[in-house]
Amino acid sequence: MASFDPKNIRNVAVLGHQGCGKTSLVESLLYVGGTISEKGSIEKKNTVSDYLDGEQKRQQSLQVAIAPLSKDGVKVNLFDLPGNDDFVSETVGALKVVRGALLVIDASVGVQVGTVKAWNRLQHKQIPTIIFLNKMDKENIDFDSLLAEIREKLGKNAIPFSYPLGHEAGFVGFADCVHMKARIFDGSKVVDGEIHEDKMARCQELHAQICEEVAKTDDALLEKFFMEEPFTPEEIQEGLRKGVLSGELVPVVCGSSTKNIGSAVLLKMFAEYLPSPFDLKPMIAKGEDGNDIEIPTSLEAPLSGYVFKTLVDPYSGVLNLVKINSGVLHAGDDIFVNGGTQKVSMLYSVCGKKLTNATEIYAGDVCALGRMDDIASGMSISDPKKVVNFKPADYPTPVLYKAIDLKNKAQEAKMSTALAKLILEDPCLETKRNNETKQLLLGGLSSSHVDFAVNKLKDLYGVEVATSPMKIVYRESIKGTAEAQGRYVKQSGGSGFYGVVTMRFSPAKENEFAEEVFGGAVPKNFFPAVEKGFFEALQSGPLAGFPVIGVKGVLFDGKYHPVDSNEQAFRMAAILSFKEAYPKCKPIILEPIMKILVTVNSQYTGDIISDLSTRRGRIQGMGEAEHGQQVVEALIPEAEIIDYASTLKSLTQGSGSFTREFVDYEPVPEFLKDKVIAENKIENE
Repeated sequence: MASFDPKNIRNVAVLGHQGCGKTSLVESLLYVGGTISEKGSIEKKNTVSDYLDGEQKRQQSLQVAIAPLSKDGVKVNLFDLPGNDDFVSETVGALKVVRGALLVIDASVGVQVGTVKAWNRLQHKQIPTIIFLNKMDKENIDFDSLLAEIREKLGKNAIPFSYPLGHEAGFVGFADCVHMKARIFDGSKVVDGEIHEDKMARCQELHAQICEEVAKTDDALLEKFFMEEPFTPEEIQEGLRKGVLSGELVPVVCGSSTKNIGSAVLLKMFAEYLPSPFDLKPMIAKGEDGNDIEIPTSLEAPLSGYVFKTLVDPYSGVLNLVKINSGVLHAGDDIFVNGGTQKVSMLYSVCGKKLTNATEIYAGDVCALGRMDDIASGMSISDPKKVVNFKPADYPTPVLYKAIDLKNKAQEAKMSTALAKLILEDPCLETKRNNETKQLLLGGLSSSHVDFAVNKLKDLYGVEVATSPMKIVYRESIKGTAEAQGRYVKQSGGSGFYGVVTMRFSPAKENEFAEEVFGGAVPKNFFPAVEKGFFEALQSGPLAGFPVIGVKGVLFDGKYHPVDSNEQAFRMAAILSFKEAYPKCKPIILEPIMKILVTVNSQYTGDIISDLSTRRGRIQGMGEAEHGQQVVEALIPEAEIIDYASTLKSLTQGSGSFTREFVDYEPVPEFLKDKVIAENKIENE
């Protein structure tokens, strides 16, 4: 595909609830736009954008796919995005670089949870959006009721640009209420036609509504509207474009991707109403001096770009999808990325899984870079002489962890490599090894998100692992003060061991050692050995083997032998002193406390608070969030939220989300203390 001037490029994200028909619509747009000569289908597993084996097996999108087309001198890069929230990293990365969006709604179902989530993300990023009501040929669809639902849940600025003609299997097209003409499906293609007589009054009403919205974009047009003077087609188009670009107007179009109804109109609307890369404000980046600089979408400006997605193929290697923000990228150029300079050896244009060698990519367009090291999602590329960095996308952090164990221990190195590749592709995944519990943890956004990664390990990399619940990392501490003597004396001829210490142990903010020895009862040169023994004893508490925190140990008396005393003897004496005193110090078990922020729709707030209370949560406050949602802040034991991602999804019908952050350790309630000790003693045996 030839290079396009930035003003003739449209980067459009295609979003919606899972199953709304995004991929089928992309296929229709590619067909109508002339990129493909025959449409694929989900069922036949031959669509352009769902090309992964996992996508074809599950019949759902799992990662972003770029599907470009050109029509009437305009290039449209469609970003087909997953509707499943487990793969939200794909959406987060793509929304960093697109300037327009198409929100797809299954007309037979209406506005769903995924619809609202996608809409809220678009609103947060202030991305001009067109709404497409797909599957209008399905049963029991009431367009006016559906429009009312959209205006209620997504905003009053949703304005219908089309009105359906026919119902269910008899749905034959729609009336274009902007240009006041019909688009009719004749059985093989969509052609112009006349608006049905019985629909004319309603279409004229919608046309008047559109003109009213146009009038609001310009004072001169507003005066003309009040004088009841008709607008010219040019005035209508310019007014609508202003309204869409500003976000004050959201066009609603209806159609059917299977019949290609609405696809041609969408392509025209992309060109007429959605922004080109330089229609909106210049991007902001950090210069080498750390100051903000504006990056204009210009071919003459120094090269800059942003890596919005890293793809890992077991056979082809690593590919990085890049949006060029300014300048021109040529094959063979030196670029600055991740702290160093690299040569662009493999430059591609992208269409689904198809890669085509490219010699240059203009500002505003997207491309793929191959055979480059140390590049990943969120990084910036730039001219080595004018280094800039764009702020990385803000990806959600893992909230659920599972322990993974290799079924074949010989695959440890292979698993390590495979996990690194999974995390490279999905920034919402994380691995961490807990040395205390001896568990390797895989973290994600939900149980199904982690399970998908585990299945991918097996299917794609041949690494099989078993999963188990994450163990909680408890601590031990003391509430009281006690003293004890520790004696380590072994004298049986020859060099022996002689070390006697008397120590006091008391609660403290953090572990610390002190000495109050008088008269040389313990020589100073043995103080470090006593201190070492004290901290060594704290590593495994006598109650259940957990590390001990919050203890001050004070050496205040002892005995030594001029020949047999040595560092080893005093180290062991300190350990024995601690073990002797510990039961008298009122030992306790501490559990990790997390601060969680739960974001939910207001109707679920009561259920969330009630559920958190049953989990020993303490509500710290509530506040308003974006889009009319509420945030509940609570402190809660980590043991109570191991499965909270699944519970929250169930309580809020998939609309809620939360973040977690470690705060402190607090005593385990007495009624749970014995259970925690018993369970962990069994595990440690």
